[in-house]
Amino acid sequence: MQHSASGRIRRGLALGAAATLALTLTACGGSDEAADGPVTLSIATFNEFGYEGLIEEWNAANPDIQVEQKKVGTWDDAKDNLYTKLAAGSGLSDIEAIEGDAMPAILAESDAFVDLTDPSLDGRWLDFKAAAATNSDGQMIGYGTDAGPEGICYRSDLFEKAGLPTAREDVAALMGSWDDYFATGREFVAAVPGSAWYDSSGGTAQAMLNQVANPFETDDGTIDVENAGLAEVWDAVTGNVADGLSTTLPQWSEDWVASFQNDGFATMACPGWMLGVVEGNAEGVAGWDFADAFPGGGGNWGGSFLTVPQQSDHPEEAKEFAAWITAPEQQAKAFAAIGAFPSQVDALEAPEVLEVSNAFFNDAPVGEILSHRAAAITVQPFKGPRYSDILQAFQAAILRVDDGSNSPDESWKTFLSDVSQLS
Repeated sequence: MQHSASGRIRRGLALGAAATLALTLTACGGSDEAADGPVTLSIATFNEFGYEGLIEEWNAANPDIQVEQKKVGTWDDAKDNLYTKLAAGSGLSDIEAIEGDAMPAILAESDAFVDLTDPSLDGRWLDFKAAAATNSDGQMIGYGTDAGPEGICYRSDLFEKAGLPTAREDVAALMGSWDDYFATGREFVAAVPGSAWYDSSGGTAQAMLNQVANPFETDDGTIDVENAGLAEVWDAVTGNVADGLSTTLPQWSEDWVASFQNDGFATMACPGWMLGVVEGNAEGVAGWDFADAFPGGGGNWGGSFLTVPQQSDHPEEAKEFAAWITAPEQQAKAFAAIGAFPSQVDALEAPEVLEVSNAFFNDAPVGEILSHRAAAITVQPFKGPRYSDILQAFQAAILRVDDGSNSPDESWKTFLSDVSQLS
């Protein structure tokens, strides 16, 4: 997730990639024994995890283990700090939050992290979430925080201006497939000059990639970007630029943030964490709603993990706290606080989740909608250690088309060249 200069973005994903941790890592874990007095743990997070109230709750109930949060604005900031201090062998927090797309690189360096496997937690997480944090030896290296089932955020007032239906059920009927979604977009931009159909090419590409089983690599980790699934995403997104469907603004940029305030676009792919982003950036703008729909079925965008570096002086206490704050009960509270949808099985049916509505989105039943969207997820992209690097190159290629510096063909050739250097 990126962070706008305005400071209003509250949750999101870094589209930039995590480099593989080809580092010589020094494990320097300390003693598990607490010194006289309370143990103080640090947890490093980025953007908004909804942990402020939960940490206060823990600290009040656990005087012998006190927790302090270190928060930075973006995953890119957190990533740079993480890699630098992993290489140095010291300086990391007791608990480090990791953005989901970076977990393959983290798993490749599992020796630098504590094995968090705990039989009592088996079955806590959705299968795809647990698998993403488990290495080839069966060790769980990260505890899942949120997941990112996606619906569609839309401006009902702009839909009305275009002569399109505005009720959630009717809007959902317009978006059964990506072809349907883009066709409606062409109708919209013809009727409402000056407004794009969706917020960014990169964001829409990411949403489509989330439904491709092997966008960048085969199941054995071999890089393969010349495949039909990726070509379909590329052709659709770059082709829509000429038709005016995209704002062509880089997601998370200042201009992108400003577009929320000036009728810049009508729809966007919205995982649960994006609801807070929209509400923050569109403060004072009426007309936003949230549809129980996603083109092509379901998709998961984002979600993070908590890890315990071997550098921690208090790994057992850190593991205990990480297990507590990722429990279904706590994740339901984080969802209510900032819209971070739980990745825990028991939380999906919890009244505290299902009964959540959002006044900003016309009182949309966001808990119920996101639970439906989570159930619709049937595909998880394969993510090897190079996934984030290739994604970064792919997004850069899209931006070259958006800003007019390259034609789609030219930019694709550059992308292939960039990827070849990663092999």
